[in-house]
Amino acid sequence: MKLTPNELDDDTAIDPQLRLAEAGSLRRWLYNWLLNSDIEGNFYQSIERWVALLIIANLFALVFEHVPAIYQPYAQWFHVFDLVSVGVFTIEYLMRLYLAPEDKEFKGSSLPRLAYARSPFALIDLIAILPFYLAAFVQIDLRMLRALRLLRIFKLFRVLIPAYREFQQLNAGRTFRQKLHALVWPSEYGGRLHDYFDTFIMVWVVVSVVAVVLESVESIHYILNLEFIVLDTIAVGIFSLEYLLRIYTVVESPQHGHAIFGRFKYAKSGSAVIDLLAVLPFFLEAFLHHLFDLRFLRVFRLLRLLKLTKYTGSTQTLFTVIKREWPVMSASVFIMLLLVILTASLGYLFEHEAQPEKFENIPASIYWAVITLASVGYGDISPVTPAGRAMTIILALLGIGIFAIPAAILSSAFSDQLRIERETLLNELFVMMSDGHLSAEEQDVLQREAKRLHLTQEELNRLIERVNRQREMIEDQQGIPVERLVKDPQLALERFRELAGQVRQIALMVKADEMQRLIESSDRSTALEKKIWRET
Repeated sequence: MKLTPNELDDDTAIDPQLRLAEAGSLRRWLYNWLLNSDIEGNFYQSIERWVALLIIANLFALVFEHVPAIYQPYAQWFHVFDLVSVGVFTIEYLMRLYLAPEDKEFKGSSLPRLAYARSPFALIDLIAILPFYLAAFVQIDLRMLRALRLLRIFKLFRVLIPAYREFQQLNAGRTFRQKLHALVWPSEYGGRLHDYFDTFIMVWVVVSVVAVVLESVESIHYILNLEFIVLDTIAVGIFSLEYLLRIYTVVESPQHGHAIFGRFKYAKSGSAVIDLLAVLPFFLEAFLHHLFDLRFLRVFRLLRLLKLTKYTGSTQTLFTVIKREWPVMSASVFIMLLLVILTASLGYLFEHEAQPEKFENIPASIYWAVITLASVGYGDISPVTPAGRAMTIILALLGIGIFAIPAAILSSAFSDQLRIERETLLNELFVMMSDGHLSAEEQDVLQREAKRLHLTQEELNRLIERVNRQREMIEDQQGIPVERLVKDPQLALERFRELAGQVRQIALMVKADEMQRLIESSDRSTALEKKIWRET
């Protein structure tokens, strides 16, 4: 549902043709357009998301301000960023203060704006900007001012606290381990707090991988050596805690129900191995550095990037495609290997005497064969004999087709798999809507599946409309259930008219005398049915 400026009440959608003056106050319109979390399609989620990103950016700015080599050359830009941040946070605070009388939490108070100003969220918003304005009127050490800006992190509680309350409601009466399972694993009990947990892990994966990449740059590593160590330690702590939480709570899943074997089964899975490899180099280097030089293990920290695969269904779809098409792909791979070995052997035969330092042996010639078949052609190894050059021409032409076969197979199979999975989702949607509506749990499952299959909200809505139309067609052919007719008098009237028309068609098409005799003499016809036939 797309919000229009006329949707002024939580549960009322006004005709878009109405003017703002006819619909209500500007303040109410602004509240529903910007801050009402109960209306779908407004800017509430976007505002919360961008404010959260700005808070995180402020935290990174505070970290880099303590690095003189970074802060001093760009001090002016840091100051401009701080001014922009304070401006945004100030506008947000004043906007919430102005719109407080429309908030259902404060509108019942005699002084709603004062009630909002005294609320915990408002105090957090005020603390985020107050140090900046205090510095303009009170003599304050700038270092203390920078430290006070750390208080802006408390603004994240505006997002986390409502999510935590929702999480508590969803998990009322459940055990501690079941609550942790809902937090870590996707389920109908996770709510927004589970989404924030996943986002938190993904952000730290990206940050830690970027740090590993930048750490390889000598000039950056020299400046941020201590920061890299601290960041990696924090990242390892977070990923280790996540791994332990998953091992502890996985027994709540039906497929891992056994206390020992269930955890062992999960520990052998691909995602668990990736989680373990994400932290293992740190502990091996920390405990075994006096025995072995394990600094080479640091590069394996890049494996943390594989942790992101669990948050997308694309990799699972790709694995399914490869498994399904492996018989065909294995045949093409065998042909490629056969061609590589054959051409490498011929290349060695033709070029070894002319270039013994380059075509030293057949394994060295394999490198030349592969880059030629793949149409890469680095030029570091190239034939000089007429036979070798002629063979290279043939090999390059063959490589265009040979290497394209697996790519074409994967491409078509991937598209076909997505089509199959979307058809499966459509069939599941038919089952979900068998009772005429979608429950909250079914909507949650549907949203997760749509996200996994990369369906937009518009595409999902079209699928739902398609299912509704097909169900209506089936009902028209098979008859509408009596329960639905009872609930909808207008539909019952339309159905009555349709049946009455069919009765009139029967009366016109059959022999009237014979039909009249059968109805009057039959014991199966009720008095009402006889009366209806006489009136037809």
